Amino acid sequence: MTVSLPRTAALGVVAALALSACGAAPDDSTTADGKNAATATSAADFGGLDALVKAAKKEGTLNAIALPRDWANYGALIDGFQKKYGIKIEVENPDGSSQDEINAVTTRKGQDRAPDVLDLGSSFALSAAQQGLLAPYKVAAFDDIPEGQKDARGRWYNDYGGYISIGCDAKRVSSCPTTFADLLQPRYKGQVALNGNPTKSGAAFGGVYAAALASGGSFDDIQPGLDFFAKLKKNGNYTPVESTPATVEKGETPISIDWDYLNAGYADEFKSKGVDWKVAVPSDGQFAQFYSQAVNKDAPHPAAARLWQEYLYSAEGQNLWLAGYARPVLMNALDQAGTLDKTAAAKLPQVSGTPEFPSEEQQSKAKTVLAQGWAKAVSG
Repeated sequence: MTVSLPRTAALGVVAALALSACGAAPDDSTTADGKNAATATSAADFGGLDALVKAAKKEGTLNAIALPRDWANYGALIDGFQKKYGIKIEVENPDGSSQDEINAVTTRKGQDRAPDVLDLGSSFALSAAQQGLLAPYKVAAFDDIPEGQKDARGRWYNDYGGYISIGCDAKRVSSCPTTFADLLQPRYKGQVALNGNPTKSGAAFGGVYAAALASGGSFDDIQPGLDFFAKLKKNGNYTPVESTPATVEKGETPISIDWDYLNAGYADEFKSKGVDWKVAVPSDGQFAQFYSQAVNKDAPHPAAARLWQEYLYSAEGQNLWLAGYARPVLMNALDQAGTLDKTAAAKLPQVSGTPEFPSEEQQSKAKTVLAQGWAKAVSG
């Protein structure tokens, strides 16, 4: 995934353009007996999956936002859904951030180009739910999603995730850093970048949280993470260039703090381009998190929106995340059911220990601290 996109479960084995098109969505989401997809809280509530598929096909389109094809294998997921159901997915602003997604929902309410579905950093999903933007909907596999990884009302649920990692161009950097402490070394002047702005991007938010854990902070105290990046900026190591595959290839961001599944995917992508991309999960700041899926409460294609969720949480969808180096939230359930792609699972970046995750309250507090202090930390 590229710069500004965003984008918690046992990890062991385990989406604005300001468009002006208006108008109500076509009434293709109501069944003959009066069931309405816009208010359905499950497939069963709508009359079953077959009825949902029929209504979604009649709608014919799914509006998505901020879903780059190279982010956690989204390209394969989009293609798979379109092939399976014949429903076209329109993806706007693929390089947008989680906040861009929320902005699109709030500014396009009532428009037929509003996003149907959202892929949000977990702290942004919490915010969207608090703003009343999300529709309660429980996928068939809802009960298999671990506690703590879902909203009890089904307004959002975690889907895929990984660990914050350090990616490094070994041909441009003589000795690649493997810890946050390493990043402070003078040899890395002007080389250390984030994937976005942490007040808007889930990936960058995770990077600051990981730095906090590596610097004496905690889930309750992200300030040491801000202090770390202030120090990194002061000594000249931090670059405000937001890291993307393009900036890596150009040598502008030879060291990138990002999710391990993105860095691992880039390593595969860069091989043919002569870039030796190394990936390390820093032992001094292990921070794991998932991205969350949600349905816009005012989705113009409510049946397609709900069917998309069912697809993402099917064995097919979950294994496609895995093929993109992301850890699916249903990994344990798939393993127990014998439907896990074990070959793909074996290729995941290795991490030791059992991950822990910040609570909703802790994430909200961290977002407030970042909103108040990030610009000051990296200014000058």
